[in-house]
Formats: sequence, structure tokens, C-alpha cells
Amino acid sequence: MGVLRDKKAIITGGSRGIGFAVAAFFVKEGAEVMLAARSAEELAAAKAELGHGKVHTHISDVSREADVKALIAAANKEMGGVDVLVNAAGIYGPIGPSADVDVAKWRNTFEVNLFGTFYAFCEVVPLMMKQNGGKIINFSGGGDGPFPNFSAYSSSKVAIVRLTETLAEEVKQYHIDINAIAPGPVNTKILEEGLAVGEKAVGKEKYAAFLKQKNEGGVPPEKAAELCVFLASSASDGLTGKFLSAVWDDYKHWDKAKIAEIMKSDAYTLRRIKPR
Repeated sequence: MGVLRDKKAIITGGSRGIGFAVAAFFVKEGAEVMLAARSAEELAAAKAELGHGKVHTHISDVSREADVKALIAAANKEMGGVDVLVNAAGIYGPIGPSADVDVAKWRNTFEVNLFGTFYAFCEVVPLMMKQNGGKIINFSGGGDGPFPNFSAYSSSKVAIVRLTETLAEEVKQYHIDINAIAPGPVNTKILEEGLAVGEKAVGKEKYAAFLKQKNEGGVPPEKAAELCVFLASSASDGLTGKFLSAVWDDYKHWDKAKIAEIMKSDAYTLRRIKPR
């Protein structure tokens, strides 16, 4: 029957890459989905590939607040509500030594990655509050530790984690669960952008890592999609304000008791570990 049967979900960045993988898994699990992206052609191709009657599309640039307002309104009208929001849209932004990059492009990275996530939250939460429940999944990432020459991307992605923790506390009384995920190094168009700018901008070590990732295949996008299904389903009810890795975390074995235990701790959050 599908663990997301009759659920209505919005997926930004849903026309390709990880967002499309999430859409495919959601549809397989019985959800009705609204895919959002900037390209009409990519949206049409994604809908055709999914081959499902419960797939809607909407052209939207998440860095524009008006576009996001229109997206949420269209999804609510066409699907009759919104149960799940997946904020998968994201960009690398300018690549290179931070003092040398275009500041306008640096700012735009935050407008897409962070503000786009926040705009969608602001528009969808009133709908979820009225129905006394909902699931929001934000995409973080940015690597483990410093990410030289990718300061816009890594900073905006870490900001999403703290934003997720904060918003989760604000709306938990309405049974709205908000979590962030790290999909791992997936081979997407973003990787191709990193390779295209060259070793000088990316840095020798990171460029070599990108080449290795491309040649070896990287983490399958299905890993992130599986985690999104878990977070969108009733299996994760009560888990909120957490940052989960699609690669490292053993969430598939979490039951209600384990989730309750996690929620009593500061595990899976941004925190400073005291030195011993």
C-alpha cells in the first residue's frame, strides 16, 4: 500500500538529481507530489519519467519569495493540502578563495539554499498548523568540517541545520516534525560544476576527491531518498529538530522507544563537545 499513501508532498529541486530520486521514492510509496524547479523542460521530463497520475509540477525559483508563495498556493489548490515539504533545491555558489569570489554570487547562494528553505517554511507551516501535523525535511550537507573554497555553500548548509533546530522548537506543539539531512557525496550536476571550474579554484585535494567520487560513482541518491521516506512517514513521528546522515546513521532500526530516547538528548544536533 505504501508508507506514504495519500500523503501530499512538495519537493523543491525535484526535477533532477537527489530531488528527483526523492520524488520517485515518494511516488512509489503512494504519495502525491508537486515538483518545483526553475526549468519547465526538466520538470516535464521528470513528470514523464515518473509516469504517474499524481505528479504535479510548478516552475519556481526558491530564491524569490513571491515564487515560493505561488508554489505553496498551487500545491495546496491542486493537491488539496500539503503534508510533507522537502527542501532539496540548492546550489554550490561561487567556488574559490573566499576573498576573491563575487560577493553578489555568495549572497545568492544564501538566497537559494537558506532563504529558499525559510520562505517555504513560512508559507507551508500555517497549512500544517491548521491540520495539526506535518513533516518538513531540509537538505544540509557541506562536508564534515571546514570546506575551503566553498564558503558560501558550506556556510549556508550549516545555517540550515541551526535553522531546522530552531524552527522545530517553535512548531512542535502543532505536531510538525522538522529535520535536516546530509545526503553524502552524491554525483549530481553540482559535482560537475565543481569539476568544471578546475583544480585551481577548487583546491588540489578537493579536486582529486571530486574526480575519485565521479569515477567511483559516489553515494547513490537513493540513500537520501530512503531517509526522506522515513522522515516523511509516521515511523518518524516525534523525531524533530535533528540532523541526520543518509550514509552514517542507523535510522532504519529506530522504533518509537529509540526516537523518544534520542529526543531526550542532544544527539544529532549542532553542539560543542566539552574537552576532557
